[in-house]
Amino acid sequence: MSTADDIETATLTALPSALPAETVTPDVDADLPEDRYLNRELSWLDFNSRVLALAEDQSMPILERTKFLAIFASNLDEFFMVRVAGLKRRDETGLSVRSADGRSPREQLQMIASRSRKIAGRHARVFLDSVVPALAAEDIHIVEWDELTQTQQSRLRQHFHNELFPVLTPLAVDPAHPFPYISGLSLNLAVTVRDRAEGSEHFARVKVPDNVNRFIRVDTIDDTDRDEDTRPAPTLFLPLENLIAANLSELFPGMEIVDHHLFRVTRNADFEVDEDRDEDLLKALERELARRRFGSPVRLEVGDDMTEHMLEMLLRELDVDPVDVVQIPGLLDLTALWQVYGLDRPALKERPFVPKTHPAFGERETPKSIFSTLRDGDVLVQHPYDSFSTSVQRFIEQAAADPQVLAIKQTLYRTSGDSPIVNALIDAAAAGKQVVALVELKARFDEQANIKWARKLEQAGVHVVYGLVGLKTHCKTCLVVRREGSTIRRYCHIGTGNYNPKTARLYEDVGLFTAAPEVGADLTDLFNTLTGYSRKQEYRNLLVAPAGIRKGIVERIEGEILAKANGDTRARVQVKANALVDEKVIDALYRASQAGVPVDVMVRGICALKPGIPGLSENIVVRSILGQFLEHSRILHFGAQDEYWIGSADMMHRNLDRRVEVMVQVRDQRLVADLQDIFDSAMDPRTRCWELRAEGRWEARPAAGEEVRDHQRRMAQRSRHHFESK
Repeated sequence: MSTADDIETATLTALPSALPAETVTPDVDADLPEDRYLNRELSWLDFNSRVLALAEDQSMPILERTKFLAIFASNLDEFFMVRVAGLKRRDETGLSVRSADGRSPREQLQMIASRSRKIAGRHARVFLDSVVPALAAEDIHIVEWDELTQTQQSRLRQHFHNELFPVLTPLAVDPAHPFPYISGLSLNLAVTVRDRAEGSEHFARVKVPDNVNRFIRVDTIDDTDRDEDTRPAPTLFLPLENLIAANLSELFPGMEIVDHHLFRVTRNADFEVDEDRDEDLLKALERELARRRFGSPVRLEVGDDMTEHMLEMLLRELDVDPVDVVQIPGLLDLTALWQVYGLDRPALKERPFVPKTHPAFGERETPKSIFSTLRDGDVLVQHPYDSFSTSVQRFIEQAAADPQVLAIKQTLYRTSGDSPIVNALIDAAAAGKQVVALVELKARFDEQANIKWARKLEQAGVHVVYGLVGLKTHCKTCLVVRREGSTIRRYCHIGTGNYNPKTARLYEDVGLFTAAPEVGADLTDLFNTLTGYSRKQEYRNLLVAPAGIRKGIVERIEGEILAKANGDTRARVQVKANALVDEKVIDALYRASQAGVPVDVMVRGICALKPGIPGLSENIVVRSILGQFLEHSRILHFGAQDEYWIGSADMMHRNLDRRVEVMVQVRDQRLVADLQDIFDSAMDPRTRCWELRAEGRWEARPAAGEEVRDHQRRMAQRSRHHFESK
């Protein structure tokens, strides 16, 4: 339920390089209470707690619950690698910048340590006490070595010798062998061995291989005669570390195995590239990626059975503060549960959703010309309900193949393996078209993939640029220039999600297709800014960060306040975003509430605003919806001004100050009705959600016994009705 976008931090060149931009408090309204913000780090932990609540929901299919355990674990890893790492860096360097709620880095680290230990313990207990028994009830068993039969153990020992033993490298620690480097997020066995002759004890480390499956399918290795039993064999998963532990004597012949314990280190994965100093951004980024694996430790996870002596040794050798230790009952690193989720057991999962082709673009196998469609009017798509491959991907592929298309200009933030979008751009360049791809190399945790695609595009003749110095290019835009008779027409796509066909099946996003001349002119100006030396800041139908989005949003909120004062009953502000932490935007929403303007906020993750406080925010409702798909779109509605905007920007400092973001106004009344329907469904009192209370507590709604609706199912049903009515 999270992405790297939710975790990553940006840096300000005018401040010490270790300082994330989110910690810089802008000028805010001094007339409002000082304690009006929730802590963003704790708010993020609350978000991940809501993800965990989905794993606890016994009404959900068991493999879906297993999946949410894996998502929770992956989210928490990234949180420590980036957010906690940034706080530690500021604390260690003595930077006294406080969070918006007034806490120092050290105070925040203390709160995070306490809260994260509790939530990690809850995560482990949900797995052990609820999910494991529920899996077993479906004949899916995560077993330990001692639970296997002698025949199974014998076959697995043979498997160990054939497949694992050759790749394992036990590393001793003694005066001649220094403590080995422990890579981030790797699983490791800390082993104590005793010399049988001398009686002395020694420490050794065995890394659990990370290039093979974490779980061994015992039932596929064990082909024991089942005495003509025709029932399917139970699915048995043995953790890889259990097999290694059972065969440690093979790695240390002649030594007595005293004990062994599992541990895992999380390292600082944040880094910077000095774009003012480095002439070649691509090479500089590759250099920094090589350094990332050597970041300082920020968390040490250990089994709850680890001895005090072993733990003290690890703390000393790894230079880890005891406060950063998390003791876990049961298995470490539950991200591996994706392997269990991958079982071919459709009855134990949500029914797969099959996207449909938007009727404006034809049937799946009989496509219409997107260019002729857009000449008739704008089209709004909502993924995954509307197919990405037969809308966005088809748009770019048709442009690449059309001999009348002269140029394609596109931003690429995150792509997928063997991306059809990238392949279409390569085909367009091969056909002699002018193709420009702005590849954002610094998309966190996708840097290596983006370097690969940048080189591939360059080799194919695509003009590749890397954006503006000091800014990440996060906007989702594509401009197609086409000759039509004696005129040139521009076709545009502006969306809220990445040009990634894989995530488009998992993330909820919206996108606007248009041939409106003013939008085409705006995108032309924007690409000239991104690729050249233009410094344009004002646009006709776009808001563009870093100069224009915050300013545009606050001005429009003030417009709703003025409309309310003039008696306009339509005054309302509605926001759908992944995060809401920007103080100026929050303060503007507080002022709107004080003026009597209703404010609806649908936020998936972090929210620093406190709703429901008399005299401050009693007219604000904040909701969070999590489900089968990750709510990812950003939509704004200003009621009295009758304006709807969609785009790439969240209400965060990094998005509004340190990124190129684009929001576009949707004007067609047919399309704004669809956007309003999203808000109406999300804010319906019957919709399953969490509501934020003033003290920062998230409360599940509706209450037990009340009628419940599912927002995402409502959107899917709307989509089907939309198609059937065409």
